[in-house]
Amino acid sequence: MNYLEAADPQVADLIQKETQRQALVLRMIPSENYASDAVLAACGSILANKYSEGYPKARYYQGQEFIDGVESLAQERARDLFGAEHANVQPYSGSPANMAVYLGLLGKTGRVMGMDLAAGGHLTHGAKASFSGTYYDVRHYGLQRDSGMIDYDAARQLALEFRPQMIFTGASSFPRIIDFAAFGEIAREVGAYLIADISHISGLCISGDHPHPFPHVDVITFTTHKLLRGPRGGMILCSQELAPKIDKAVFPGLQGGPHDQTTAAIAVALKEAASPEYSQYCHQVVKNAAALAQGLLDRDFTLVTGGTDNHLALIDCGANGLTGKVLAEACEAAGIVANANKIPFDPRPANDPSGFRLGTPALTSRGMKEAEMDLIAGLVAQVAANMNDASALANIKEMVADLCAGFPAPGIHL
Repeated sequence: MNYLEAADPQVADLIQKETQRQALVLRMIPSENYASDAVLAACGSILANKYSEGYPKARYYQGQEFIDGVESLAQERARDLFGAEHANVQPYSGSPANMAVYLGLLGKTGRVMGMDLAAGGHLTHGAKASFSGTYYDVRHYGLQRDSGMIDYDAARQLALEFRPQMIFTGASSFPRIIDFAAFGEIAREVGAYLIADISHISGLCISGDHPHPFPHVDVITFTTHKLLRGPRGGMILCSQELAPKIDKAVFPGLQGGPHDQTTAAIAVALKEAASPEYSQYCHQVVKNAAALAQGLLDRDFTLVTGGTDNHLALIDCGANGLTGKVLAEACEAAGIVANANKIPFDPRPANDPSGFRLGTPALTSRGMKEAEMDLIAGLVAQVAANMNDASALANIKEMVADLCAGFPAPGIHL
């Protein structure tokens, strides 16, 4: 930071303010986390100076001896950690990774089934606002209205009628276990590729806190900056049989040179994720989410599906006479940063939905446990009871800052 402060004090000041924000608020957006000092060091390294179109031992520029070593190491660690035959660590993020799967396995057109966005799916699983819903013929499966659980029977019936060539599983706001085996049976019955996007639950699949997609799926995709606690990047895992199609779609199909500094940081994160400490971390993420959900239920909040099996909980704010956006803005004013989110069968629009999504990955990285989750549920309840009281929200923000001070965040140095 000393170099940056001397060269560009405006940018340095903004980074310092963001550092303070991340240190002093409860970061509860389920897709955010804290990267370690080692991951941040690799991400900010001089590898940013290199250009490396191609793959190890097959580059289009010279000077790749050590870059090849970095990428090969990341590939090896990913294969070992996830039990994959092949790993592509070059996607710039999760959406480009999914785009590469579409291009590599289907080409420019094709029939795809994915989880509806309002049910908890992702934009790239066929939403109309995404490339996936624009260029591909998509049908969506959803949830049972009474339970909020995935309706596997309806998904199977849709697959038999629609005959998709590819089925996407995975979610961004679904708080329960996904049955990859059940989707595997559906995919085999209709002859479709099955893709598991585990961006939100990658670590839980490593630690055994969620069933692993392999051997039920053909391809796994995920981002590296959520539970994995790596840099902002993406990854694709598949069989050796599919590897040539996937690799060609990533490069030269969609991307140029990889971000070598990001590849190095991914390698570091994968090494960290192979440790017993990381598995314990993932166990605690799930315990914390369960404690948070119970704390919210005890304070008369209504949760989609009535609880959680993973790292997040989704409040139906309409049951409390609120909206997700209003609660999200009030919580932010009180130092609790989560996000408004659609809920299943939501009558409200996406820019002002009924849901409020909270997660425990970043809080758990700070060392917080069940007792803190119950305390935080109480703070959320206090916010909901004092929505328009600026003084009350300011008092809650002070309590949040005091709580955060007792649990220093990894990679944050004030």
